[in-house]
Amino acid sequence: MRLLQYDDDGDLSLTEFFESDIPKYAILSHTWGAEEARRDGLQYFWVDTCCIDKPNSSELAEAINSMFRWYQDATRCYAYLSDVSKPAFDTNDKSNKLHWEVAFRKSRWFTRGWTLQELIAPTSVEFFSKEGELLGNKSMLETAISSITGISLDVLRGHPLAECTIEERMTWAKARITKREEDHVYSLFGIFDVTMPLVYGEGKVKAFRRLYEEISRYGK
Repeated sequence: MRLLQYDDDGDLSLTEFFESDIPKYAILSHTWGAEEARRDGLQYFWVDTCCIDKPNSSELAEAINSMFRWYQDATRCYAYLSDVSKPAFDTNDKSNKLHWEVAFRKSRWFTRGWTLQELIAPTSVEFFSKEGELLGNKSMLETAISSITGISLDVLRGHPLAECTIEERMTWAKARITKREEDHVYSLFGIFDVTMPLVYGEGKVKAFRRLYEEISRYGK
């Protein structure tokens, strides 16, 4: 697992760790969150755009098959919502609070395939506006998040996914989108606790067929 490290001089470097040596780290949906993580006492963090060598097919496959676990093991996840505005001076303005809550419910973050596991797997998820202002965490905003996503409060609070039906878990991803059609399926590996090879070019139908076969094989 590769992690970005923030040193005492404020410089960033990429460091590789093996399972037994992985330090405490944060998950960032955008590199801006590095400073926020540092303020929270975290020196290491993971960002998919920086920490995965995507042209390396074996590394990409390992990362996608490990991603849900990496999210689970993270100390904290920082979600940056680029389409939600909450300027710092609006903190106590009720009308502006209503405005960002409406924007929060419509945020593209909740429509992306890969952010499903980013929402469910970590114990702590903090949401930030495009100005970098804290909107709240998964616990504080759970009622709104459940309404937006159709994910039950129990699941958002950590209820075992294995106790949810296959159909229920599939509905969480049904309306979500990914740039590559196969990723609509590959982003569900952790949701169903399966490991599969990546076959880009196979199309979504074949990818779903393989996923269902894997789920059936292990009764997940």
